[in-house]
Amino acid sequence: MSVIQIILLLIVAGITGMGSVLDEAQTQRPLVACTLVGLILGDLQTGVILGGTLEMMALGWMNVGLAMAPDTAIASVISTILVIVSKQGIGEGIAIAVPLAAAGQALTIFVRTITVFFAHRADRYAAQGNFRGIELMHLSGLSLQALRVMIPTFIITLISAEAVSTFLNSIPQVITGGLQIGGGIIVVVGYAMVINMMDVPYLKPFFYMGFLFAAFTSFNLVGFGGLGLCLALVYIQLKYNVLTPPKAVVAHSPNHSVDLDDDLDDDLDD
Repeated sequence: MSVIQIILLLIVAGITGMGSVLDEAQTQRPLVACTLVGLILGDLQTGVILGGTLEMMALGWMNVGLAMAPDTAIASVISTILVIVSKQGIGEGIAIAVPLAAAGQALTIFVRTITVFFAHRADRYAAQGNFRGIELMHLSGLSLQALRVMIPTFIITLISAEAVSTFLNSIPQVITGGLQIGGGIIVVVGYAMVINMMDVPYLKPFFYMGFLFAAFTSFNLVGFGGLGLCLALVYIQLKYNVLTPPKAVVAHSPNHSVDLDDDLDDDLDD
């Protein structure tokens, strides 16, 4: 692993760490973080596949009240690095990501507890009208979230590929296989949650149509995406008549009046 790659990985780790509390750009999501790590390490395919698998597992992970969800930032970045560097499979990636998410959960709770200090200092600066101090406190708390992911990532980059491979190979097959099966079950739950959110009666025929095409055709994901886009455009056009041409308007001069009744009578007489 080159120095440039390590620097880029640290940048991605910092962005994902900040994204875990900002929740705006969704950079902490596995599909985004794993893809970026795979791109940096030269194995984009593994990054996308692992990110997509972990993304379906993490669909149900959300913060509710004081309950903190497992951390996807550390799990995504570090698991992708270990899998690509040691040339392991997706099953080993899942086996790594699950405990990393739990460890990241405890770590983010610790960091969020520390940032309470910065929040109180920001309140003091707000009472004084010191906007610069408020910004500094916000950036300080955000920087801790970035370091929370950057430091473990930097430690992982210093470990040799042989040591990582030895560690991963020492994991029993029953554990990796069990986690892979469990991850598949969680993926089904994730799909069920998405379908529940999309429970719109007039759109269900399109959903079932997709299943029929998947079962009886050899379409790939690109083909399904294009087909879905075409169906969406057709539905919008038929429902809202967006392509209906405007009615023709006959212009008449103000000095010329048209008697429609006379014209109709003439036509009937003929």
